[in-house]
Amino acid sequence: MQIHGFDHFNIRCRPSEVPQLAGFYRELLGLAEGRRPDFPFPGAWLYADTARPAVLHIAGTLPDDAPPPDTALPTGRFDHVSFKVSGVESLQAKLKERGIAYQDMPVPGWPLRQMFFRDPAGVKIEFTYDA
Repeated sequence: MQIHGFDHFNIRCRPSEVPQLAGFYRELLGLAEGRRPDFPFPGAWLYADTARPAVLHIAGTLPDDAPPPDTALPTGRFDHVSFKVSGVESLQAKLKERGIAYQDMPVPGWPLRQMFFRDPAGVKIEFTYDA
């Protein structure tokens, strides 16, 4: 077996939450909604580059009466998904504009910084960028 790199992460939500989550990732992170298999449930696949696989799969498979996310540990022991980025200042401005809290901190002993925030489903996202 050989691992070739990050493929995608998946977020389960209520069917009614698919548009909000897809919009969050389109508007805030610039991902593009694209082709998706004809699954028997609503969802969206979002792409960072249409020549590569989708980086995010949103699956509207939770029941409509599912409880809201618990932001303490919304996905069990899974903590976050991370992306290497540049030009983080524009994202910080968007987060502030939308009232989305984030943490920005140095990586000890490395010339990197990390920024953490949560999406509407409670998933923690990390952006790693050059200090």
